[in-house]
Amino acid sequence: MRIESGLSTRFVLLMAPLAGALITLSLAPFNVWPAGIASCALYSYLLCTCSARQALWRGWLFGAGLFGTGVSWVYVSIHVHGNAGIPLAVALTALFCAALALLHALFAWCYVRFVRPLPGGMLVGFPALWVLFEWLRDWFLTGFPWLYLGYAHIDTWIAGWAPVTGVFGLSFIVALTGSCLFLAWRSRRLVAWATYAVAIITVWGGGAILKPTQWVARATEEPLRVAIVQPDVAQENKWNRAWYRPILQQLEDATEPLLGYDIIVWPESAVPNYYQRAQDFLQPMAQRASEARTTIITGIPYSPVAGGEYYNSIAALGFGQGVYHKQRLVPFGEYVPLEKWLRGLIAFFDLPMSGFSPGPANQSALRASGYRVAPFICYEIVYGDLVAKNSRNTDLIVTISNDTWFGDSIGPLQHLQIAQMRGREVGRYVLRGTNNGVSAIIDHQGRVVARSERFVATTLVGEAEAMLGETPFGSFGTTPIIAACALCLILMYLMYIGFWRDTA
Repeated sequence: MRIESGLSTRFVLLMAPLAGALITLSLAPFNVWPAGIASCALYSYLLCTCSARQALWRGWLFGAGLFGTGVSWVYVSIHVHGNAGIPLAVALTALFCAALALLHALFAWCYVRFVRPLPGGMLVGFPALWVLFEWLRDWFLTGFPWLYLGYAHIDTWIAGWAPVTGVFGLSFIVALTGSCLFLAWRSRRLVAWATYAVAIITVWGGGAILKPTQWVARATEEPLRVAIVQPDVAQENKWNRAWYRPILQQLEDATEPLLGYDIIVWPESAVPNYYQRAQDFLQPMAQRASEARTTIITGIPYSPVAGGEYYNSIAALGFGQGVYHKQRLVPFGEYVPLEKWLRGLIAFFDLPMSGFSPGPANQSALRASGYRVAPFICYEIVYGDLVAKNSRNTDLIVTISNDTWFGDSIGPLQHLQIAQMRGREVGRYVLRGTNNGVSAIIDHQGRVVARSERFVATTLVGEAEAMLGETPFGSFGTTPIIAACALCLILMYLMYIGFWRDTA
């Protein structure tokens, strides 16, 4: 059977998932960044002559390859920590990846049906539509902004565009490069080759020129002395009452030698009790920290009214102040969609602390040792617009997480790479505190200057800089790049309409 001239069913079944999997290969921890470009070139080839109906199937296969390899680590949280049996955990993971792949099926259909016929549709329309669909994943059904093409390029030439366009701009360049390579391979005209070469050289060369640009400046001459405590508490012990006092003692013992540092970071839910109920531990620690002119920033659940709503929060203690409540919650991990029907079906839908409420918008930054700190909890760091908005008029970023949920998988390493991109986009140091790694100090260029080992109880110490000023992305967020991609498609369509009328 052949589904179209030149491409057999067997070829499509093999190459479409492979093209999707290449994006995973381009990202952490593999970091084979040319694989993302190859993915886009191969995807362009698979969609170059097929019908819109065929594109649906090919797009879904591409998405299945991407998400099946890139986010299958959710299996760990479902099976190991959700106590679901292997068959059920595999089925739920497969269902999750298959559902996400539907977005790529829709992308492929839209591209073939509406964009490919336009003037320049296969060259510029492909990356423009790609970015719009990545942006769709940023917010649709609360959003799953993971596995973006641009994250693989935190260290390449085009990273220079990140403070201007954000990760979406980098994704556009990668997709454009892939479409150029495909079209150059298909074309036999020297003029066409020169056009594609100029396009690639322009965007990559522009990134190289922009890369050394200093969009922000140091706020002080002396760096901050910072420390991150990584306790490595097993997830099954985190909410076990028998482990409550040992966990607090471990935090105290690890923190005592660090008093005198400017900022000490504890991870998400480091104190496994409500802020209001843990004052017998928090107040003495805050007092000692204040006397040492040290701010402790810790993750802790927060319940302002007994029996009412409760939040996943981060608080500044000692020589600092402020409490921040997490705004972007993780489905099933921190709240249960369709709770009325799903609660009680399987243990995965009844995980500890899975009934949080989202915090309000426009919360104030934390104050830490005289500096303004933009706080983000776990999943929030993946939202570029949220980070850009909340980082304005702040000196540095603190993000805390508990990646224990995903075990020895690639998920936490992808999470670290995303945090690097956020630091690069907004020009801020990022202090990343996790329960079991990877904890890290990331500079304002997105470079990891210090990191911890995984699955060990340790303390990471180093220096961080408070930064002044805003990058273009920090000021405007994703709006310019999304508007530019949408406008590009609109103009191409108007050209197409005009061309059709002229030739009618």
